[in-house]
Amino acid sequence: MNDDRPSPTAAGWIAFAGIVMIIAGAFQMFSGLVALVDDEFYVTTPEYVLQLDTTAWGWIHMLIGIVLVASGVGVYSGNVLARTVGVFVAGASMLSVFLWLPWYPFWGFVILFVDISVIWALTVHGRDYSKL
Repeated sequence: MNDDRPSPTAAGWIAFAGIVMIIAGAFQMFSGLVALVDDEFYVTTPEYVLQLDTTAWGWIHMLIGIVLVASGVGVYSGNVLARTVGVFVAGASMLSVFLWLPWYPFWGFVILFVDISVIWALTVHGRDYSKL
């Protein structure tokens, strides 16, 4: 017997992925806004990895936040493009965590776990959610 009904677990994981993407995007936009409004809020040192000024850093985070929020909202509609963008943005987030993992190891591993969970939910259960 072939049962094509979506799993409630799949719906829960996709909802989790969408919510995490929206919240992470909002935090990214807020961090970027703070960097744009007050150049001296974030302290830079001569030894930091990426040689970007605070304004460039702020715009980068604003754009990442906008993409995350938009794709998180799109995940709820079952949009394949939104799921695809979500997978790529979560992958980019995983790579960026390695830049500051030595300074924030606990938070870095939390973000890695969340990104892996988002990628797993979007790739394994994405089609199930669009059937709801």
